[in-house]
Amino acid sequence: MKTVYDFNVKMTDGTEKSLKDYSGKVLLIVNTASKCGLTPQFKGLQELYDKFADRDFVILGFPCDQFNNQEFAQIDETLQFCQKNYGVTFPMFAKIDVNGENADPLFTFLKEEKKGVLSRNIKWNFTKFLVDQTGHVVERYAPTTEPSQIEKDIVKLFA
Repeated sequence: MKTVYDFNVKMTDGTEKSLKDYSGKVLLIVNTASKCGLTPQFKGLQELYDKFADRDFVILGFPCDQFNNQEFAQIDETLQFCQKNYGVTFPMFAKIDVNGENADPLFTFLKEEKKGVLSRNIKWNFTKFLVDQTGHVVERYAPTTEPSQIEKDIVKLFA
């Protein structure tokens, strides 16, 4: 059975990283955007990361420009924006597509594992996927779900 550990993703410098490097950790995988009405969620995501990082919890941020071009053209601008405005220290990766024929294979897998309410496609920025320590997708959260609302599900995975 396939897990998120079967995928490689691109770092912001273009090099590849195996998600096997996160084996044994609880993951929250998020498609992000810097110029979206939901962008302030970066603050809540960083708070979750700070709270649980010592318990093998990692947030993986994937900038996406598919929804009304709400991401900077250059990844360096994205990283600077996230760090300056929200103190983001969790891993951010190269800009990707989450839907369509150029969708990143990781997000194609995530969508297959946990379909949305009406569609398998991701409808907007800040769709979140919670992954357990064995690499299995356990939950999908709508873009409007605040990071603080996910905390109880993260805690359950540590039990």
